[in-house]
Amino acid sequence: MEKMGLKWVDRFIIAAIIQGAIITGMILVIVILQMTNTQINIIQYLSLSFGGTGKWFFLGVIFHLIVVLAIAMTALFYSNLEITLKKKFSRTSNALAWIHLIGMNVGGAGAMMIMTFAGLAGTGLLTVFTEGKIGPKNPAIMDSFIEPIGGLITLLAIGVMCGGMGFIMAYRSKSEIG
Repeated sequence: MEKMGLKWVDRFIIAAIIQGAIITGMILVIVILQMTNTQINIIQYLSLSFGGTGKWFFLGVIFHLIVVLAIAMTALFYSNLEITLKKKFSRTSNALAWIHLIGMNVGGAGAMMIMTFAGLAGTGLLTVFTEGKIGPKNPAIMDSFIEPIGGLITLLAIGVMCGGMGFIMAYRSKSEIG
């Protein structure tokens, strides 16, 4: 049986798997740290900080999971174009699909990882990794993360818009004869 050229389906599924592994690894580090350090209840400490900087940690993790699901769901759209409709991708629609893939993975996941890191830094919990104890809360540190997060979210938005344009171009293209 001849292998179908499902390049965009495969790329987005592989990206979702990689992003899922990254967020799983991040959470496992915290779980292992909690298991090895019984003096600090990390999740309780973060939840008590939810009104402040701890919120960024939880939102970063939750939104990262949403990005993983969005990447996997995007593969279904490409599956519909490539398999069901047998649409051809032009050079332009391929370029837009690359921007889409990079925008979602670098922009979306990058912003959420920085948000998670900022939450850990602002609550003082980041020092558990470096010094073995909770440091002082520092809500002012959050200000230094706003621009990088905003820039990465802009990259995410550009990627999603380019993906939409690429979908439309591929949808309107001729089907492969096959």
